[in-house]
Amino acid sequence: MRATKMIKAISKTQLLLATMVAVALLLTATAHAAAPGITGPAFNLTAQPAFLTQPDGAMVYSWGYGCNGAPSGYAPAAISGATCGSMQVPGPTLIVTEGDTVTVNLTNSLPTAAGNTSILFPGFNVTATGGVTGLLTQEAAPGGSVTYSFTASSPGTRAYYSGTQGDLQVEMGLYGAIIVLPSSIPTACTTGLAAANLAVEANWRESNFRLAPAAYDHAKSCYDREYMFQFSEMDPNIHTQALSQVTAKAGCVVTDPTCHLEVATEPYHPAYFMINGRSMPDDMDPNYAPEYPHQPYNGNPHMHPGELVLLRIIGQGRWQHPFHEHGNHVRILARDGNLILSQTDATELGGPLLFTTTTTPGLAMDGIFYWTGKGLNWDAYGHELTSKTGDPSATLPCTPDANGYNTGVAAQTAINYYEWCQDHNKPVQAAPFGDVAGGGPVSLPDANLFTNGPWYGGSPYLGPDATVRATGPTGTTPPSGTIANSPSSEAGFAFMWHSHNEREITTNNIFPGGMLMMMLVDSREFVIDESN
Repeated sequence: MRATKMIKAISKTQLLLATMVAVALLLTATAHAAAPGITGPAFNLTAQPAFLTQPDGAMVYSWGYGCNGAPSGYAPAAISGATCGSMQVPGPTLIVTEGDTVTVNLTNSLPTAAGNTSILFPGFNVTATGGVTGLLTQEAAPGGSVTYSFTASSPGTRAYYSGTQGDLQVEMGLYGAIIVLPSSIPTACTTGLAAANLAVEANWRESNFRLAPAAYDHAKSCYDREYMFQFSEMDPNIHTQALSQVTAKAGCVVTDPTCHLEVATEPYHPAYFMINGRSMPDDMDPNYAPEYPHQPYNGNPHMHPGELVLLRIIGQGRWQHPFHEHGNHVRILARDGNLILSQTDATELGGPLLFTTTTTPGLAMDGIFYWTGKGLNWDAYGHELTSKTGDPSATLPCTPDANGYNTGVAAQTAINYYEWCQDHNKPVQAAPFGDVAGGGPVSLPDANLFTNGPWYGGSPYLGPDATVRATGPTGTTPPSGTIANSPSSEAGFAFMWHSHNEREITTNNIFPGGMLMMMLVDSREFVIDESN
């Protein structure tokens, strides 16, 4: 899975286009993502109303789950400034370990007219106590509470959401995620190449932001970095109706037969499309940013070449969301916590490679994204057969391992750790303004005509010094970096990740917005700091 199986089959021309046009530097702040949440196994939650912010300035009345008092802890521990207010969308990510007896105490603090509320935990055998009997589970009446208990029987990522009047309450924001970590970690995920990757991370002064070294009790579920993406949508008309009726019925009592909402949830016309409760560009601001008190989780993934990136993906809401991760397919490990194994060999995974990780409502999946630069057919680190600058780093060696990558002990402190050695020392083009026949797989554009911009790094090389290594200080290719980013700072490739439903990359029909973000592939010397 680390080598040939996961590289997207696209032509050299398409790769160059993806690298030089869509591949860019984007952000100045070190606003990254992770899979943040609260730890259990006991959780005290409340359902409450609040307003969510949108990039167009709208404040949308919503309902959400939040913490009823301080949680027992936050994870990953390396993230600073973690909070859990009384209402958030999505609800707090609940992080437990396989075998835990999980207890969730829910208090209904919604307006009385909103009626009962509850939580479903699909995939678990739940015992509910207290509250009142509902259609799907025990419910908490207004001002009341209910307790849910279950054993975290198997690892994986799953959704939780309201089991009461779901067409309204899930739309209003009553949903979240639960992550079950494996109780035993396969040896392969703490030794060998997995251990080497962790040592490389430490060498560059990076903290470990994983929840665990493996997603499942399986040797092929190791990962180096992880991110959570919950996709949802909102129809503001439904939220406006709910606010209007709640306001009109303020102060009503449960025994009053008119003390309930009659919100029409059809026809359904969502105008806001969100990743982890935020729309682009808000989703690329830090986790727990104070400007989003009820939307604490972001969606802004980063990685280094060669890292196995675990994507925890959930479809929340009512629509199917076809999300496309540029740069590679995603190898699916499991759906709804069910590991997909080969039918002929249980030691191998059998999940598909997906061009789009399409989620239906309530569906959760775990998958691995992987990018190395293999197949570019030029040296992405800017090495040449002879140094143009006298800088020894311009001629760093590349010693292939069994899979063809530079992963040996000597490479662990080098910027080209995990370089695909077959492309080492290959120029993009041998002469300024040359052509393919003049040497190299492509012709670079005239830098006087096509250079750095707000969304384009200006260079096909990975790392702030790579362009100088490749072309020298007077080369025609501009150094990596954009108007927003100094070439001496972050100098990576950016792959746009977005919904393949064009309407879903808008905010209230204005592009860009919605379900849109960037995967930033950063050179080793750039420290990926997820601690905010």
